[in-house]
Amino acid sequence: MPIRFYQSLSQIQSDLASGVVTCRQLVDHYLQRIDENGHLNAFVAVYAEEARAQAEVVDQKLAAGTAGRLAGMVLGIKDVLCYKDHGVQAGSRILDSFVSQFTATAVQRVLDEDAIIIGRQNCDEFAMGSSNENSAFGPVRNAADPDRVPGGSSGGSAVAVQAGLCLASLGTDTGGSVRQPAAFCGVVGLKPTYGRVSRWGLIAYASSFDCIGPITHSVEDAALLLEIMAGPDEFDSTVSRQPVAEYTGQPADGRKLRIGYLREGVESEGVDPVIRQRTQERLEGLRAEGHTAEPVDFPLLQYILPTYYILTTAEASSNLSRFDGVRYGHRSPAATDLESLYKKSRTEGFGPEVRRRIVLGTFVLSASYYDAYYTKAQQVRRLIKEFTDSLFEKYDLIVSPVTPTTAFRIGEKTSDPLQMYLADIFTVQANVVGCPAISIPNGTDEAGLPIGFQMMAAPFREADLLAAARLMNGES
Repeated sequence: MPIRFYQSLSQIQSDLASGVVTCRQLVDHYLQRIDENGHLNAFVAVYAEEARAQAEVVDQKLAAGTAGRLAGMVLGIKDVLCYKDHGVQAGSRILDSFVSQFTATAVQRVLDEDAIIIGRQNCDEFAMGSSNENSAFGPVRNAADPDRVPGGSSGGSAVAVQAGLCLASLGTDTGGSVRQPAAFCGVVGLKPTYGRVSRWGLIAYASSFDCIGPITHSVEDAALLLEIMAGPDEFDSTVSRQPVAEYTGQPADGRKLRIGYLREGVESEGVDPVIRQRTQERLEGLRAEGHTAEPVDFPLLQYILPTYYILTTAEASSNLSRFDGVRYGHRSPAATDLESLYKKSRTEGFGPEVRRRIVLGTFVLSASYYDAYYTKAQQVRRLIKEFTDSLFEKYDLIVSPVTPTTAFRIGEKTSDPLQMYLADIFTVQANVVGCPAISIPNGTDEAGLPIGFQMMAAPFREADLLAAARLMNGES
């Protein structure tokens, strides 16, 4: 009997309870889907036998009434999350054949609730990219149109959910890397507040920006995954000790929302007309329901991207210095002394985009330019946060499109890094200030390419953000 295209864990758990399907059958179904959609290049490693064995364990737990909250959830993990005794490469040749010696906290917490991990998903190298074209494993393709990008850097994670290769994925978001591919692929992508989820076991790109977040079909599944992953962790000193709210099953409280929308997202000619139109239609629908939606001018908008790229490249320059050919990963066979070992190993191991960002970061951290770039960017980051915080005193949500365009063609922007970086114009603010944000589907363009709608809330207000997102996604 063919297995239907599941849109939520609740559908799966209902069918598991009634005997329509078993976890083992689910895993076999997803493995077949992965095999049939190999051209999308979403997975770099598939744990077929391991997933089947785990499925049988979960089936036994279900029969005994001892299964965890994620029983029946088959998910994939982005290739920057460590999983003990499994490879992890961050989409890079420099970590060829590296095997993780421990499991990331976020991954362990979903495993403890009986999620089944089916494989490791393709991503931009070291999570640096907006199109998933920078991977050493080759580009990921959008299931809506295989000639187009899925977004990045969590492109494989988004496509796997979009194409029904797994129910959910764990991605990471440094400047929009969960939300932007979710928008391009027509699924839900959640970036939590910075420090809400432990980064232990995440291969770092920019440590003060990186967040682990879920990609799902439903807001409710994203809420459930966040609820399970969130909370203190003795291995990560940056994790908040604020109590984890109950994110699941929380209905909207009925009060009318105060919504500010980014004027540039609705009026700028740099945004595709169809995206402006869909955003306007969404805002008009909210007004019709009695919510307040008014334009917000963000005078610092032009400084967000430069601030983001100065600070993230600086942090990347520091973080990636550990990949030197000495301790682990790729070591150049052509090295003749210590200096050539460093140079050749890093040149051969890192791709062009990673090398570009390391050079940029090293430049802004250099003694002659540190104050002119890095110090100034930190000051501007504080101003952006202060202004954003002032907006949240007036509004419950700040909304915008997720991206200025729908998914572009593979190869279309690779020769112009600036155009590629502009794809992040609406998403980086949440990472610069550390607030939570979510992308939900908002229709399609004339070619059937998905469009996303972004909502941001004040730090640690995920419960309110998710309740509003459920309402807007037709789940409440």
